[in-house]
Amino acid sequence: MAQPAPIPRLRRSTLGDDVYETMTALIMEHTLAPGDRVNIDSLARQLEVSATPVREALARLESDGLVRKRALAGYTVSPLLTRQEFMDMFDMRILLESAAARWAAQRATADARDGIVADAAPEAAPAAPDSDAWRAHAAFTTLDAAFHDRIAQAAGNTLLRDGIVRLHAHLHIHRLFFPYAQAGTTADEHRRIAAAIAAGDADGAETAMRDHLTLARERHLGGFARPH
Repeated sequence: MAQPAPIPRLRRSTLGDDVYETMTALIMEHTLAPGDRVNIDSLARQLEVSATPVREALARLESDGLVRKRALAGYTVSPLLTRQEFMDMFDMRILLESAAARWAAQRATADARDGIVADAAPEAAPAAPDSDAWRAHAAFTTLDAAFHDRIAQAAGNTLLRDGIVRLHAHLHIHRLFFPYAQAGTTADEHRRIAAAIAAGDADGAETAMRDHLTLARERHLGGFARPH
């Protein structure tokens, strides 16, 4: 079995965020594997920090759904989604995000429309990653999440946006499997959604988002055929 990459030293100026980002990467790369118990003192020693920023990071990771806390047992890394949980999550995404796209087409300000189009533009796409490590793919995940969140925000319904954010879909999906070879297809689908929103085409935006998420679900199902 390949040895995990060494944990990098952290910059003290942004310590809390650095600890959170490093621990997120360790979970996404399965260095901290599903079901592993998180030893706070051991992690703090490896990261060369006190236990406080590690505990703060764990609280954020619990909110993200990446770790679970049990009374008297501490934190453990959350299990991967089952196939049924994955399907249920996409059902919710299709329901919520299709509505968000429709409302964004109807309600978005001119600045919001411009931002959505800019996020979907080819020049906004990051360079193709050169490894399978989570850190190499983080830019793709960040851009994908930002595009969907911008649409949810433009929909003008805070409760709807909160519901989408709380799914933490991008973290769970990318932790399971992400078909980066098809990133260009995803980008094309994003541009179709953005064009419909920019044109104020509510029906077109809703359909484009539903089609995108339906196709994305099929692409990501490959994760269940891979060993973890």
